[in-house]
Amino acid sequence: MKFSKEKMKRCLELFLIFFKIGAFTFGGGMAMIPFFEREVVEKKKWIDKDVLLDIVVVSESTPGPIAINAATFIGYRTAGIMGSVCATLGVVLPSFIIILALSSVLLYVRDVPVVNYALRGIRAGVLALVVKALWGLFKQSPKNAFSCVLMFLSFVAVAIFDAKVLIVIISGALLGLASLLFSRKAGEKK
Repeated sequence: MKFSKEKMKRCLELFLIFFKIGAFTFGGGMAMIPFFEREVVEKKKWIDKDVLLDIVVVSESTPGPIAINAATFIGYRTAGIMGSVCATLGVVLPSFIIILALSSVLLYVRDVPVVNYALRGIRAGVLALVVKALWGLFKQSPKNAFSCVLMFLSFVAVAIFDAKVLIVIISGALLGLASLLFSRKAGEKK
């Protein structure tokens, strides 16, 4: 299989961008979304915000970590199968390398107070990144009475009643489809 220089360059860019995001972002996929937006939407302009929102929704709904799913979708969207491989490897390798290196060291320093305070600080920073990602998703999402009620009920089901997230996602998808069908039927009757 032969690749053009431009495609190889794009694949290398994808790998490096996602490697950087994977190396310097703590907190998992939701914390990475603002970085995805800055790098691939604002800087590179490979996709727009609406496409990123769609990618995040699909990534959240499919099995596997959201960061890996989103990197794979973005890579595929920008450079095909090879792009998805490069973006996925880029986002996974830093965590793999860091965990491999830290796992042996952490056993010896886990009871050191400075390490515990550093980890608390990292958790607070991660929480801020996740809240920023959620706020960004909320701002870009369609807002109508149905969406707001569904969002509220989903939050209550998961946060208060400890409902299974997969069931809430599938239920939300089915209710969204039912709403679409109902609105189309109502439009036909007018």
